[in-house]
Amino acid sequence: MWIIYKINFGLNVIVALNKYNTDTDQEIQAFKEVLEKEKITYSIADVWANGGKGAIELAQKVIDASKSKRKIQYTYNMNDSLEEKIEKICKEIYGASDVEYLDGCLEKISKIEKMGYKKFNICMAKTQYSFSDDPTNLECADKFKIRVKDVIVKTGAEFVVILTGNIFTMPGLPKHPAAENIDIDSNGNIKGIF
Repeated sequence: MWIIYKINFGLNVIVALNKYNTDTDQEIQAFKEVLEKEKITYSIADVWANGGKGAIELAQKVIDASKSKRKIQYTYNMNDSLEEKIEKICKEIYGASDVEYLDGCLEKISKIEKMGYKKFNICMAKTQYSFSDDPTNLECADKFKIRVKDVIVKTGAEFVVILTGNIFTMPGLPKHPAAENIDIDSNGNIKGIF
């Protein structure tokens, strides 16, 4: 993903490894090698063990990168149609071969444009597990389409939300949220918080 931001958006990218006590030296070395090969700036942020002190190197790299005069390159032009914006995101960012609009989606897009919201940004609601809209397609080795199943305009935020695959628009959580491990023991003490 960091390569997409560097190439497509022309940004100074800094990748932070949020190091945990379970990370192995081999995993950290593999992380470093991939990033060094791509000439991507990185930082091992040891915030879990050291709090704010564990992020000082990362903070300095962010400060240094912010001094660059690079100008962001957007994936789409604000004057593009909503359909053009969606297709550029799907093809240029996610690598889809095509976009499939399910029942009534193109009509909704047309209606949203007629209401004057064509210049809104696009917010893609898609699985975080894959570049496709299929959470089981982890590698995306074969060509894939992204299926748009609904389109919702959020006028206050000035976004047009594109719902793909089987997605719910609620805060994203890991497969097993930390809350599942939190409990109260027989003495009334909280347990399971890290």
